[in-house]
Amino acid sequence: MKPSRRELLIGGGSALVLGFGNPKRLFANPLGKPIGLELYTVGAELDKDYDGTLRQIAAIGYQEVETGVSPKRKAAEVRKSLQDAGLRCQALHMGFGGIEEAIPYAKEIGATYVISSVTLPKVPEPGKFDMKSFMAQLSALTKDDFRKIAARCNEMGEQTKKAGLQFGYHNHNFEFKPLDGGEIGYDIVLRETDPSLVKFELDCGWMVAAGHDPVAYLTKYPKRYHLLHIKDFQPTASPSVGLDPSSRPTPAELGRGHVDYKPIFAAAKKTDVELYYVEQEPPFTKTQAMEAIKIDYEYLHAMV
Repeated sequence: MKPSRRELLIGGGSALVLGFGNPKRLFANPLGKPIGLELYTVGAELDKDYDGTLRQIAAIGYQEVETGVSPKRKAAEVRKSLQDAGLRCQALHMGFGGIEEAIPYAKEIGATYVISSVTLPKVPEPGKFDMKSFMAQLSALTKDDFRKIAARCNEMGEQTKKAGLQFGYHNHNFEFKPLDGGEIGYDIVLRETDPSLVKFELDCGWMVAAGHDPVAYLTKYPKRYHLLHIKDFQPTASPSVGLDPSSRPTPAELGRGHVDYKPIFAAAKKTDVELYYVEQEPPFTKTQAMEAIKIDYEYLHAMV
């Protein structure tokens, strides 16, 4: 899901002057790779006008997008809409339909990666998802549960590999809740997954919110990380390790929260990271989603 860069449409006449005066700045981005957008950020807008929203994303300057398995749109329809907007999608997040649903969907839209963001030992039955029970399950995960999650990731990684794709694991903050002995679930998943089968999509915002350092993980595991999520949050009094409303930090546009991305990008340049996506968590209470993703894009664009 990638559009051609149209920075000339952004910022009015002053942007044109700055762009032509410094062509490197016109196409600047922190990793030397096209800036992507996780479409979850603009889910409400896509529901209202799918193709129009994709065109707006492209007009801002995004070239890459990451999407999920849509229950409302067939993969062939998504692929055509992306192509029409000039966007490319190389990563797909699987839904509750599981890996069996995600693999053919990913292949149809032209993705390379199939990503799992919450790989619970016990998956809710179709049509029986309950948010309260889901949150309770997340908060009660044990060491043994994380070992089961790692084993399941290896299984899905094997299935994905046989299909000619790559499986990846995406973190939130709950993986960093201290367990017995002080160990954290995220480290168990890293340790017990096969590096050839399971790569990682590092959500920098959630990791920082949980009180951990993306630079440390990128430096220690440079070959495991292939994708990044770039998001920001308002600071909290203590680390946030839960997704329930009482534990979640307040989302913010990039540069308006507390995540320092300069050292993160410096570390990422020394890893196998090849794709990165802006993602802002709803709800959008002060700034509307389309304006927020423009602020996010311009923040990254100005970092170089």
